Formats: sequence, C-alpha cells, structure tokens
Amino acid sequence: MIKDWKSKYSEIMKDFEGYSIGKIFKYLNNPEIISLAGGLPSPDMFLKSGMRKASEKLLADNLEKVFQYSSVPGEVDFIRAIIEFLKRDDIHLEAENVVITSSGQHGLDLTGRLFLNPGDLIMLDRPTFAGAIVAFQMQNPQIIGIDIEADGPNVDEYRKKLQKMSKTPKFIYVVPDFQNPTGITTSLKKRETLLDLSYEFDIPIVEDSPYRDLRYSGTSIPSIFSLDQKRKGKNVIGLYTFSKIFCPGIRVGFNIGPKIVIEKMSNIKGGNILNTPKYNQDLCKAFLTEMDYDAHMEKCRNYYSEKLNVFLQTMEKYFPPEMGVTWTKPEGGLFLWVSLPEKIDTMKLFYEAIKFKVAFVPGDAFYGENPAKNHMRINFSFATKEQIAEAVKRLSDCVKAQL
Repeated sequence: MIKDWKSKYSEIMKDFEGYSIGKIFKYLNNPEIISLAGGLPSPDMFLKSGMRKASEKLLADNLEKVFQYSSVPGEVDFIRAIIEFLKRDDIHLEAENVVITSSGQHGLDLTGRLFLNPGDLIMLDRPTFAGAIVAFQMQNPQIIGIDIEADGPNVDEYRKKLQKMSKTPKFIYVVPDFQNPTGITTSLKKRETLLDLSYEFDIPIVEDSPYRDLRYSGTSIPSIFSLDQKRKGKNVIGLYTFSKIFCPGIRVGFNIGPKIVIEKMSNIKGGNILNTPKYNQDLCKAFLTEMDYDAHMEKCRNYYSEKLNVFLQTMEKYFPPEMGVTWTKPEGGLFLWVSLPEKIDTMKLFYEAIKFKVAFVPGDAFYGENPAKNHMRINFSFATKEQIAEAVKRLSDCVKAQL
C-alpha cells in the first residue's frame, strides 16, 4: 500500500492547486442563485440549426473519416478556412503558421510547455486571465505583474522593469481586446509600444484573442499580430478560440506564429493529446464557411450589448458614488471589473453574496502574485436581462451590509 502519494508527485505538482475559479462553482448549485461568475456565452447564441445541418451532412457523407484519428497539426481544409478568415483582420499566413488546439486553454498550455523552465520569468498584466496564469504556473515560472491602466498595459512600467532585470523574460502575455477580467481594450499606441519593447528587449509577445469580434461600440484596433506583420517582424504568437464566438463545448481553437514555433507546438500536441477531434474541427470549418459568420456575429453583438447596457444602468442605480464602488465600461467582450473600498475582501464577500443569492468571481484569482483583494469579475453574457438587474440589486444589498 502506498503510504504517501504526495511524495510520489513531481516537485511542480506537489503544491499545484489547479484552477481556482472552477472550485467556486460547487457553491452555485442552488437554482435561486443568479450567477455572474462564469465566462459562459449564452446558449441563445448557439447556431443550433446550422450545427444540426452541418452534423447531418458530415455523418451522411464522411462518417468513417469523421470519427477516425486525424492530423496532429489539424485538418488541412480547416486550416485553409482559418487562413482565409484571418485575412479580414489583415493577418496573412501559410498552413505552416497554424496549429489547431483543443480549446484556447490548450493553446495556453502549449505555450507554457514550449517556453518555460522552472524559475523562468514571464510578464503579464495585473489583473489578467486566470486560465493563463494557471496554465503557466504548471511550469513553475516567476511571474512579474504590471498594473493595467484604463487604456491597456502600463508600458512605461514594463520598460522600467525590463531595464532593471538581469534575466530576460521568456514572453509578455496580453489580452488586448476586452481583456478578461477587466474588459479593458489596449490602445493602438500601447500596442505599438509593446512591439517596440518586444524588438528592443528580444521578448516574444503572446497575444490572446478570444473576444476580438465581440465589439459593441467604438472602433476596431489592429491586432498586435497584424502590426508585427506590417513591420516585417515575427515576434508575436496569437492564441484564438471558438468558445466565445461559436460554442465552448466544441473545444477547438488555434495558435498562430512563426513556422519554427508552430512546428514545436505541434510536436508537443502530439505528445499530450495527439489530435483534436476531426468532427469538432469540421463543425468549426462549417461555422466559418457555411453558417453566415457576419450575420451571426452581428446578432451576438446586439444581444450581448443589450445585456451590458442593462448591467451598467443598474449599477448606476444601485451603487451611488458615496458607496465608493467603481467599475469598468467595456466596449465589448463578456466581462467587466468592479472595484470596492479597500477594506472589503471580495473572497470573504463571495460567501456573503451567496447568502444574498448572487455570485461573482473574487478578483484575487486574476493575479499571478501579490493579489489585490477588493475587486470582482462580473460576467454579463449568460444571465437574462431581468436576472442581471436583480443580481445587481442583490449585490448592492450585500455590499451595503458589509459597509
């Protein structure tokens, strides 16, 4: 009989605690609780008839191949569809620059496995996507966080930190469009400055783009990847997923970058999951080529924009200035960031909020080190408009009780 399983674990895994956000969902089983916690797109936006039609065709015409093993980098026709799709964003690739992933989280895992040794430095915003933090933590790096500003990363602070470092970070990780968790979008000037830093200090940029097409107001800003291409550079790795724009259960995404990087990621993929299911890839290809992508995204933008407006209007009603609560006002995406008076610890507040039958994600999950305790992430995409308004009222009552 094994007396101590922990002693058998790898050193990195002994104290690895997993994805903290996933652990709070066990408290949300009560159907009376209105959850603003998850990052769930609304099932109302799933292309149900399109998926049924595509599935029927796949199973009728190609069932034997659909359920067989497939190429490690990804299905050739699907990769071609992605290449055409990205041209609309002024990104120009060859097949050797694309690897299909089994979700955006898998793309993050490939990135961490490829670049990080224990103790290596990485730089990212404070706060940033918790899924990225946990993916990179599996390689036990040292995380250097820089506070985010209203228009994106504090690029001056990035430069100051880089100038003082004796060891070059392996990469800078950013979510420039409607960042998870804050909803902040990085300005064009700061995107250009991040590229300047990348060239000057010889540091790759990992650009995560789950929400780029979910813009409800304002003007689209070029991706860092496309800006890099215009400069004839090869310094950026792009991470994409179909989870937010198509459906999360399909578990498909893709990474783009220089041939030498994508080839290595394909090698890692062959060792950890082998291949992404062909059926899932074929459905995503149909999404891009057969289901009227533009009409679908317009529908999503209108639908989510209405929910965001309800949330913002209700916050104005129930959180007057004297409460000392502030929040971001994103131009797109699925999230926003609420900041409370510093004396309130939102992890403790979470358990109080459950008593008021409302839920959010405590902000400390979004920090790689030295977490701030008085913030929360709000998702507005899943709950109905009526539920959103009621949830804000309940949240206000809960916060007032603590104040």
